[in-house]
Amino acid sequence: MRVAHHRINSSLDDRIFMGVVYFLLTIMLLIVLYPLYFVLVASFSDPTYVNSGYFLLYPKGFTTLGYERVFGDARIWTGYLNTIIYTVCGTLLGVASCIMAGYALSRKDLAGRNIIMGIFVFTMYFSGGLIPFYMVIKSLNLTNTRLLMVILGSVSVYNIITVRSFFSSTIPTELQEAAFIDGCGNARFFFSVVLPLSHAIMAVIALYLAVGYWNAYFNAMIFITDRTKFPLQIYLREILLTAKTAEATPSAGQDAETIAMLEKLVEVVKYGVIVISTLPIICMYPFLQKYFIKGVMIGAIKG
Repeated sequence: MRVAHHRINSSLDDRIFMGVVYFLLTIMLLIVLYPLYFVLVASFSDPTYVNSGYFLLYPKGFTTLGYERVFGDARIWTGYLNTIIYTVCGTLLGVASCIMAGYALSRKDLAGRNIIMGIFVFTMYFSGGLIPFYMVIKSLNLTNTRLLMVILGSVSVYNIITVRSFFSSTIPTELQEAAFIDGCGNARFFFSVVLPLSHAIMAVIALYLAVGYWNAYFNAMIFITDRTKFPLQIYLREILLTAKTAEATPSAGQDAETIAMLEKLVEVVKYGVIVISTLPIICMYPFLQKYFIKGVMIGAIKG
């Protein structure tokens, strides 16, 4: 039996409007996408073409000198290992903390929840400053430890508010009452009912936290002195500064060809560092995209 497919014919005005919309979206996509593509292509191209303003659609003067210089440095692998540890552990801790805090604050039967929420929001706008913060960290003997890098940044009030709004709009009171009538306690309700319904918001919070941990460098500069505990961003900064210093202060015995090679090295290292530091975290997004869109829309209204 053939199923009849009915298609609504669009008017000429509708087709023109959609054509303009798709055209503008394509232009916006190219504007956003090309800088990322340019960095990737420039990392494999001869800096002569890059510095001349040449419009790059594919690598010109193909070279892997920048990646050889970066990956040939043993510090890169130490930084990668430390950053992966900080990102994985910190993201797990942050997701667990934000989900539990957001769910508890979404429950109307939580005594003093408005006061607790007010204290959380207060910390978003006021802080003691860097020096008191450093003194607190030092008094807790957390300086120069990996535990510090995991703890710092794991809990965000903004993320808690987002999770709280998600649960307020997703978990109805009637579902809680029905579960409690059947003998379900708070802990079992949270782990058996709430968490299976929270994949979207968990993916959103995990992506936020993972990006933050992967790009973090300031806390390591302030609190970490042991070089074996430096994250990737600190080592990449050192490699780039080392290359720039070698270019700015050439040795007396270096000829013009050697100086030109140093200038070339700085450029390819610069773009290689950008690719190395951003590509791994960008690869996470396609796997979380479906949850990301849903989670952001559901938790968009803060309450």
